[in-house]
Amino acid sequence: MTVLEETTGEPTGEPTDARGRVAELHEIRAQAMAGPSEKATEAQHAKGKLTARERIELLLDPGSFQEVEQLRRHRAQGFGLEAKKPYTDGVITGWGTVEGRTVFVYAHDFRIFGGALGEAHATKIHKIMDMAIAAGAPLVSLNDGAGARIQEGVSALAGYGGIFQRNTKASGVIPQISVMLGPCAGGAAYSPALTDFVFMVRETSQMFITGPDVVKAVTGEEITQNGLGGADVHAETSGVCHFAYDDEETCIAEVRYLLSLLPQNNRENPPRVDSSDPADRRGDALLDLVPADGNRPYDMAKVIEEIVDDGDYLEVHERWARNIICALARLDGQVVGIIANQPQVLAGVLDIEASEKAARFVQMCDAFNIPIVTFLDVPGFLPGVDQEHGGIIRHGAKLLYAYCNATVPRISLILRKAYGGAYIVMDSQSIGADLTYAWPTNEIAVMGAEGAANVIFRRQIAGAQDPEAMRARMVKEYKSELMHPYYAAERGLVDDVIDPAETREVLVKSLAMLQSKHADLPSRKHGNPPQ
Repeated sequence: MTVLEETTGEPTGEPTDARGRVAELHEIRAQAMAGPSEKATEAQHAKGKLTARERIELLLDPGSFQEVEQLRRHRAQGFGLEAKKPYTDGVITGWGTVEGRTVFVYAHDFRIFGGALGEAHATKIHKIMDMAIAAGAPLVSLNDGAGARIQEGVSALAGYGGIFQRNTKASGVIPQISVMLGPCAGGAAYSPALTDFVFMVRETSQMFITGPDVVKAVTGEEITQNGLGGADVHAETSGVCHFAYDDEETCIAEVRYLLSLLPQNNRENPPRVDSSDPADRRGDALLDLVPADGNRPYDMAKVIEEIVDDGDYLEVHERWARNIICALARLDGQVVGIIANQPQVLAGVLDIEASEKAARFVQMCDAFNIPIVTFLDVPGFLPGVDQEHGGIIRHGAKLLYAYCNATVPRISLILRKAYGGAYIVMDSQSIGADLTYAWPTNEIAVMGAEGAANVIFRRQIAGAQDPEAMRARMVKEYKSELMHPYYAAERGLVDDVIDPAETREVLVKSLAMLQSKHADLPSRKHGNPPQ
């Protein structure tokens, strides 16, 4: 049996037999499992942060983690690195299971070099990413690193390029989830941005390209790390973060929940579960939730709760672009993606941020075989100089392109207003929705009756003795001729007008019929979507 040096981890003597070799192995593994020191672990806990191994234990099913390259160490020289060669090199990689399904994971160990990425560190990440792609299983990164390891120079920096290249290769092939549990600055922030979902923890995780010191030096602006790139900033303002939570335990539990709604890869369907919620359950509450008066707001979230299994859904980007809702839920046990206008915020209009949010969600659903259900109550695109100069045409086209390009089952339901180009963009029948339904409260038109009457009957109104009375009469006439609930149905633009209370049953039956849908895209390398 041998004894390990405390500083280098090197054995002090050669074992003489197999038992001695095994004992030596167990000592080395114990050192790798323990990490650099108890003091470093205490410092991590003092910041309110878990260690990398504690995080992996929360993420994966108990006893399922199989580590890869635990004994890897760097080979760098200079700047004192040759005297400090800890096992794992600051990143723990491997695979395990979440609810019995394989998941690959890598976790930065902030206790070792601050989780900074060196050449060996990067090579370990590259390997586990390649394994995830080859095995066709989700990849979760638990990020808590200080960027590139400066002592290793460009060799460390090049490691990020390999990660970015693999993020792109895996995009749309396997689900990629980034969990931000500490700092992520500079080029390192681009890997999470390339993945499907980004989770953050308030107070302890930050993401930015240039830190507060650089910002102050260049622009003179003073700001804290959290003010610049904290969880709330990215969840509400930038849209970089999809989910933000108060603590790591809750955050990682929600990652597990998200994984339960996603397939292993793009060749599989999402996992289906037995539902105790009757498929034909009536939703009589829907008759009171949505006012017939198009000018009265209501909470679309309550409509979704009434329709989906057990009222349970996971909203994505809940606090960014709140005028549109994107959520994953189940209908009769089948996972669906829901896109819905939110009349409580900006009357549910489409603007730049809402278009981008929904477009990315549609693309994700299409990539991973998740049927899309769209609930429409949209008065149009948001007017204004800022929107036009900000490129609402270009950004709105992203949503249009995403819907038109999607080959998964697509069902749209018009609850109330569906006006103008926004109606067409929100998965209308004319851009390829498989089935389109409407409630009796629907108003499908080029624009609202008041605006239309002002344009069409401008001269009659202006020449009338009582212009306001004439305007009211023309509005009523326009509504009765072109905006009654059955106008679109009579022309085949919606497949049926349904009783709101039967919405759940109609959607469940429609999804069952569309389950075997097959659609081919034109042969091409890839499209050129609007940017």
